[in-house]
Amino acid sequence: MSMDNRKKPASSSNSGNLVYWSSSFPRQPARVLIVEALPPWWSETCTVLCDALDNFLSLACSLDGPCRIPLLSIYAISRQQECLLPFVQVRGNLARLHSCVEELRSIPGEGCIRGATRGGELLRQAVLDSLQQFKQYIRHTSTGNQAGNNTAVEVTVVTSQPGRAIVRKLETGLRDADLVSLKRLLVVQLYCAADWGQDNPSPESTQAETEDCLMLGTEVDLQQVENSVFTIEMVLKAWLQEQGGDREHLHLLLPSPLDNPIPVCVKCDMQERLISPALIPLNPNLGVKTESVRDFLSVTKGSANQSQPPRRLKAIKILHADGVCESVLYGLPLVIRPTTCWQLDWDEMETNHNLFHALCHTLRSRDLFLLLQVEPAQRSTTGGSGVYSHYVLQPSQSLSLLLKPVVSRELLLPCSLPVPTQEPAPETMQTIQGCLTQLDEEFVFSPLSLSSNLYQHLRSRGLLSQPRYPYRLQPAAAHRDQSQPLEGPKTTGSRQPRQNQGRQLGTNSKVRATVAPFPSSSSHSSSSSSMAPPPAKASRPALTLLSSSSGGGRRAPAPTRQDGDNDDVSMVIQ
Repeated sequence: MSMDNRKKPASSSNSGNLVYWSSSFPRQPARVLIVEALPPWWSETCTVLCDALDNFLSLACSLDGPCRIPLLSIYAISRQQECLLPFVQVRGNLARLHSCVEELRSIPGEGCIRGATRGGELLRQAVLDSLQQFKQYIRHTSTGNQAGNNTAVEVTVVTSQPGRAIVRKLETGLRDADLVSLKRLLVVQLYCAADWGQDNPSPESTQAETEDCLMLGTEVDLQQVENSVFTIEMVLKAWLQEQGGDREHLHLLLPSPLDNPIPVCVKCDMQERLISPALIPLNPNLGVKTESVRDFLSVTKGSANQSQPPRRLKAIKILHADGVCESVLYGLPLVIRPTTCWQLDWDEMETNHNLFHALCHTLRSRDLFLLLQVEPAQRSTTGGSGVYSHYVLQPSQSLSLLLKPVVSRELLLPCSLPVPTQEPAPETMQTIQGCLTQLDEEFVFSPLSLSSNLYQHLRSRGLLSQPRYPYRLQPAAAHRDQSQPLEGPKTTGSRQPRQNQGRQLGTNSKVRATVAPFPSSSSHSSSSSSMAPPPAKASRPALTLLSSSSGGGRRAPAPTRQDGDNDDVSMVIQ
């Protein structure tokens, strides 16, 4: 649960700093992680917690796109309170964050347990110190930076002690503290599977604790998770999801079941199910590029004309179709068909076609999918083993298969989808059913019935951004008035139509050539005389072939030379 409206910071979003989505992640809070490293529990949780934290930070530091974690600070509670990492930016700061995790890993798990008796007081001091450090950071940060738009902080306490006891201590210790900048305080209790159920109170005590919590004015949440790397990763990956909550994300409009023209509006929020591989600079090994066949094929060094080797997809599991959730599939699907490569001989092509047909029939009749794994084309340059991508192969009614990328564990985000235990209210059921009866029903969907107005939009945008060209070319220059200017200086010579350029030269063919214009004797200026020689001593001009006619064709008339007209000289070559 979140703080009430009185404690929410009043900060305006700055959409100019967002790159990918103008309305996403405008108010992500700063994060504070307080780890209770007290013996004897720390010896059991140290390795698991540090591995999960190391995995999460390696992902968070490498993500492109909008800023999901603007600031992070880490505290450790052992024999004393210690700030291992002051507030720092997460993106591009993996080396420093990894060093902090190693320092947390070095805290001994054995020793005296005097700190356990003072655990509540040390946790209270760590929370207050983190809030004070955040205020100082914001005060010394110039307006306009990424932290200037985030004036709230969320504190997460990780402990192995009974979680409800820690919640009561924090609620009591923070009763009179200034918590204006605190957006949420979460206590995460790590437990082993054998110890689960020992800290579950009765419903009566839970109700009394809830009423006491509401009287305090400080809301402290409790989350009990298993002491495993994956579950702790899911707790930390919740930081990567949008934490706004100021407005709903979308409105779902349904036609009104009555004569009322106002539609029925269902207000909804959206949640990311996975981290898009496009935000990680590892293309194309993660299988993000499925937009075309060329993007899917492996990239090889060598000549551009060299054909690329086929990708090898290894089947590793059989999946039941009803057990695959669509939310874990992403990207654009590719249609898989039996090959028609001409380099295969006829017998091999026929055998391959029969195998493909048998595979499609078996998967379709048994309602099965295939889980495929693509090994990286080459080893990583940093010494690692590279990145593996996975796909799901689905059958269809035709002789084809559908290939879809599937998310891996590293990119999966937490998603809590509660199953309703009660039937919806009868009034709302009647309303929704009346709305749905107003819509047309199709048993087979065809995308040909949908139009997005894309062609018109592209034409209008392209015509506005480019110069306008005439519908047809101007008439032939031979029919122009001699006084009509062509290009550059004023010309009076005539031109043959360009259609005659393609005719072959015969024995009596005449070729028309044009030379550079001479300066006019009537308008002889100082500038033109210095650049062009006198007409009598002019050097032989260069000839430009314009058109030709065959021997039997019509001879073009010689241009008429007028007095004082030396702008254009045309000659006929016999």
